Amino acid sequence: MSPTRSTRQARPRRAADGPAPGEAAELAARLIPDAEIAPGTVDDVPGLPSFAGKMRDCARACGTSYSQVPHAVQDALVLRRLEQMVNTVMLNPLWRDRLKDAGVTGACATFEEWQQIPVAGKDEQRDLFMGDRPGMVVPLARGGFEVVASGGTTGGRPLEIVYSLRELRHTYRIAGRFMGEHQLGAYLHGPDPRWLFTNLADYQMWSSGTMVGGVLQNVPGVNYIGAGPVTGPVLEHMFSYPGPKALMGITAGVAILADLGAGMPQEARESFRVALYGSGVLPHRKRTELKAVYPDLAILSYFAATQAETIGLQLRDTSPHLAAVPGLHLVEIVDEDGRWVGEGEEGELVVTRLHAHEAPLLRLRLGDRMVRRPRIDRPDLRTQQFEFAGRTGDVLHLGDSQYSAALTLDAVRDELRAAAALDLDEIAHEVQFVNHRETRAVTLLAAVDDPAGLAYTLEAALGPAGVHRAFLRALPRSLSLFNDREADPASVERTGYTFHLVFVHRAAPEIERTPVGKVPLVRDRG
Repeated sequence: MSPTRSTRQARPRRAADGPAPGEAAELAARLIPDAEIAPGTVDDVPGLPSFAGKMRDCARACGTSYSQVPHAVQDALVLRRLEQMVNTVMLNPLWRDRLKDAGVTGACATFEEWQQIPVAGKDEQRDLFMGDRPGMVVPLARGGFEVVASGGTTGGRPLEIVYSLRELRHTYRIAGRFMGEHQLGAYLHGPDPRWLFTNLADYQMWSSGTMVGGVLQNVPGVNYIGAGPVTGPVLEHMFSYPGPKALMGITAGVAILADLGAGMPQEARESFRVALYGSGVLPHRKRTELKAVYPDLAILSYFAATQAETIGLQLRDTSPHLAAVPGLHLVEIVDEDGRWVGEGEEGELVVTRLHAHEAPLLRLRLGDRMVRRPRIDRPDLRTQQFEFAGRTGDVLHLGDSQYSAALTLDAVRDELRAAAALDLDEIAHEVQFVNHRETRAVTLLAAVDDPAGLAYTLEAALGPAGVHRAFLRALPRSLSLFNDREADPASVERTGYTFHLVFVHRAAPEIERTPVGKVPLVRDRG
């Protein structure tokens, strides 16, 4: 039975009703029928109906938009799609051997079985999709693909991935529509034209920015401008256009907007409503500076990667939680064994792009840590939620012990507030830990406006060894709930490490930056 015909036979229902027992799996099986679940040859793969079409058929069958489809139905359709993806990659001998080595010899019937598939890292991505690109199911020579590149801002090695142009266009529309309905619509309204800019640079537009730009162009009801890096006069010209505005950039590209807009007319500054930052965390100091210049500004996270154009969107500035775009990716937060963590638990972010017939990449580890949060389950939106907890490499290795750098920063900040009335959130533009393993010294660098004055204030309040003692008290609080008995100040002292806080000027060379201006939280030295 054809998918179009079978979809018409599905009885429409309101999303709020929810599916009857067994109905969700039955609907998913009708939407992706047995005739499509296991393509017989590589030549069959480009002819498979798109998953975007399956999402539309599912929404039509449920009588609502896909973002409002009950969780049980979404889960059933995603699981059916994963089954199809496993069958598809089995056509590729490299993938077939990879799965066989993990004990996976057939499609997954449950999410438990799916979690047996090994998680892939950047090295596996490089091996599968660079050079001869042996991981592609459909050869590159067939055409119709886009290569998306990353400069390797963390590891320093370039990285590429390949996507079907047809499926990219589908995902841009899905993500753009979601942004318009569930994120930007709450901030960009009124009778005047609405504007959406990006200041991502050209070389970034070949990276994840290529994909982000595709999404932004598909937000309904806005006027899009890919401005690239802007000067103050150019930003003022853009902001002189009548109507509310949003701008997306990397964290550094958003942070600089406070300086660029300082002399801008008030009406133009008040028209800036949403700043979307695309990586890491925007420091509290930068948020304060931005809101001082742009009084009506909401600052939201747009979490993306080269491998996935829209992983999670912060919908409101009142909550740090990120919402997945329903049907775009399978987003997993996993433990060290690749198994899902429970709600409220921290794990590693793993994504699988669901719109990838010709070049699927299963269970890709992106190098970020997330906390799994309860799903959104409202009549207007049903989707997953998670919260950014730092990069996987944001760890301080002290001998045989590992401490979360983000938690260490929070604990040190609390110590300094209490002992010296200094608030790193307020005074620091950027911070970075440097771990000198050979000399056993950890230095926290803080970029500030008055390094000499703050250094004097700190030593006057704490004394010569005060910072070291503050770290000794802070580090034991940087372990998880389940490991908090592994360390105390005395055990940290026994590592032989010394701890320092050094204030430096803004843009100081001591703070290491990636080629695109990101400031890693931790840098290890020999």
